[in-house]
Amino acid sequence: MPVIVINKLEHAVPLAKALVAGGVRVLEVTLRTECGLDAIRAIAKEVPEAIIGAGTVINPQQLQAVTEAGAQFAISPGLTADLLQAATAGTIPLIPGISTVSELMLGMDYGLREFKFFPAEANGGVKALQAIAGPFPQVRFCPTGGISPGNYRDYLALKSVLCIGGSWLVPGDALEQGDYARITELAREAVNGARG
Repeated sequence: MPVIVINKLEHAVPLAKALVAGGVRVLEVTLRTECGLDAIRAIAKEVPEAIIGAGTVINPQQLQAVTEAGAQFAISPGLTADLLQAATAGTIPLIPGISTVSELMLGMDYGLREFKFFPAEANGGVKALQAIAGPFPQVRFCPTGGISPGNYRDYLALKSVLCIGGSWLVPGDALEQGDYARITELAREAVNGARG
């Protein structure tokens, strides 16, 4: 799953179409820029074949806003009681970020079974995730942070990994230059690499 930072709204729809053309349908558009919410809204409306998610959701107000914008899921870099309560009452799934077993167990107390392992590489990478996941066979993870073409297959090899998040699928220079063919090719390479 690409972790997408959109600085110009006009990039949103062509970018989503390029990723879908490369076989990547699940997209995480972060709220790190002023146009992030509008980008989610545009992709949800214009690229119905994409499964659009909102990333960097850090409070209940943002969770509500991305839901109204058409996001089909939300991802947070961490978890708070307020955000977990809002997610429990909300209408779209939240995948909160965790880096410790205690955070994982707190999320499980709210009924969650999918978590973002973040930042994956800074927190010990594949070995750390394998150790954290060990006592929790019912939980699935989306490792994000430091994921690259050189290591994403190592994460996908873990039974506990549902998907991975990586920004390498959308290089900033390719996006800025409108090189959507390059983005489609990177998506295609990632999909083919994941298959084997």
